[in-house]
Amino acid sequence: MKKEYNFSKGKRGVVIPQVGKTRITIYLDDAIVKRFKAQSENTGKGYQTLINDALKFYLGQTEKRLTAEIVRKIVREELSSQN
Repeated sequence: MKKEYNFSKGKRGVVIPQVGKTRITIYLDDAIVKRFKAQSENTGKGYQTLINDALKFYLGQTEKRLTAEIVRKIVREELSSQN
C-alpha cells in the first residue's frame, strides 16, 4: 500500500450507475421499514427490493404468478377455441 493516495480527481456517488434506476431520498414510517427488513431476513431479498416490488404490485405493474389454476384455464381456453 502507498503511504498517500491522490483523490483529487475522485467523484462521489455510485461507481457504476444503475440503468433504469433513480436514487431518491424518501421518508418512510419506522414500522414500515422494520417490517420490510424483517421480511428481507426471511426471504433473502434486500428490503429496498421488497419495497420496490410492493410498489410495483400496488401500481399493477407486476405479472401474475403462473399457478396451476391459471395453466388449467389457459389450456381449457385453447382446447375450446380449437373445436
